[in-house]
Amino acid sequence: MRPVRARWALIEPVQAQWRAAWPGLGISQPVHDLREIVNGILYVTRTGIAWDYLPHDFPPAKAV
Repeated sequence: MRPVRARWALIEPVQAQWRAAWPGLGISQPVHDLREIVNGILYVTRTGIAWDYLPHDFPPAKAV
C-alpha cells in the first residue's frame, strides 16, 4: 500500500465521524474535500514550503 493511502486509511474513520457530527458543531456545509485538505497539510509538512505557496492543486491555504 502506498504511504499516502496508508495514512488516509488511518485518518478516514476519524474524519468520517467528524463529518457525520458537523451539523452539531455549528459550522456551515463543508466546501472542500477533507482528503484534499489532509493532502495539502502533508504536502506542506513534507516540502517545508510556506502556506502561502501551496500549489493551486490543493484547496486554498486558509482552508488547509
